[in-house]
Amino acid sequence: MNPSKSFYYGLLLAGISLGTAWAIRGQFGHEHGAAWAGGIGSLAIILLAKRPEWYPKALKATVAGAIGWGLGGIMSYGMVVGYGRGSDFGNVYYGLAMLFVIGGLYGFLGGGLFGLALSDSKDKPVSWASLLVEMVVMAVVFYFFIIEQFAWLMTPPRSELWAACLGMAVALAWYLVRNGHPAALRVAVYAGLGGGFGFAFGNFLQVLGRVSEIDFNFWNVMEYTLGFCGGIGMAYGTFTADWTPAAPVEVPKRNWFPIVMLTLVIPLIVWDQNFETERLSKMLEPLISMNIESATQLTQTLSFLAIACAGLYWVFTFYLANPPLPLTYLNLRNFFLAHFALYTLCSFLITGAFLSTYRIEQYLYVINLLIVGLLIGKVKAEFFSQPNAPRQWGTLLAGVLVFMAVLAIIAIASHGELKGAQVRF
Repeated sequence: MNPSKSFYYGLLLAGISLGTAWAIRGQFGHEHGAAWAGGIGSLAIILLAKRPEWYPKALKATVAGAIGWGLGGIMSYGMVVGYGRGSDFGNVYYGLAMLFVIGGLYGFLGGGLFGLALSDSKDKPVSWASLLVEMVVMAVVFYFFIIEQFAWLMTPPRSELWAACLGMAVALAWYLVRNGHPAALRVAVYAGLGGGFGFAFGNFLQVLGRVSEIDFNFWNVMEYTLGFCGGIGMAYGTFTADWTPAAPVEVPKRNWFPIVMLTLVIPLIVWDQNFETERLSKMLEPLISMNIESATQLTQTLSFLAIACAGLYWVFTFYLANPPLPLTYLNLRNFFLAHFALYTLCSFLITGAFLSTYRIEQYLYVINLLIVGLLIGKVKAEFFSQPNAPRQWGTLLAGVLVFMAVLAIIAIASHGELKGAQVRF
């Protein structure tokens, strides 16, 4: 069965959603920024799927995806990006390959937890507590043996917590296989392949952009590419997985955890960790002539009020109100667009893009948001289930590794010594 245009439109909009959110995440970084972006990408896929049986657990699946993508935020990749800027094949290929690993872990954890939440049902309930314990234990075991015992370091002298994420990914994969969740495994694999390819290819684009000397934020291009390809991969895994038999539509119980996590905990951590006085003062000083201290306090206050008021509104409407707002397509879409717009607003405030056009990529976020907002309600992604095929996955992996070798050859032929280049070997 050949997919229709709606299938490809669904992939494209999923990629734009997570790509834009991941590019915005570049202003915030770490686990909290990745979690906010991952939640946006996850909810976009649910809205594109337009499956009524998923709406009751949409917020639960969204927060699962947010946590999964956010877990990867503990990994360091600054040095690895530097390897990709090198001038010899060995270091450049190593850099691209390790970025594939890091991006793959982002996607596998995010896609796997997202898919698992969609698979959760009365007939086959997910033991979240057991899974959490298994992932924590495997994270510790893998880190201990790979880093402490064998000293297989990816990015010295930076943090090697990629090994902990690898342990969590292995534990998640084993849980999915052992407990019979093939659909979630498919989402995890394709999200991992997409995220890994996107990170490596994005670094290649960043290098070419640097060589071109075009005045643009090509680091942000790399971030967008990771999210765009990861979003396409996660959507492809979702739209081609076998989700039958569909779980019956149920009226959800009032569950405070997903909405509080999505709208208050993650955004307020983003605010606490990024809207610092020193950072804002340095950003505002060349942009305005008024008192810097007052402008800094105003920016902090506005961003806090925007996050807090939006979060409290959604917590009240989805949880505290009597009756709570039903989880219908329209209500979920309104929440998605508002939550996406709030993340964009925070990016404008933290960069000063509301005062100056010196960060032109910020306005591209708005264009992307408008495209998603205008089209997401008109696209219903077609589903066509495909069996899980590990051999096919292995072939795709091999193809990506060969393609990265080609990228490495092109990259080293395009430049000499680049600023920020690192040498691993």
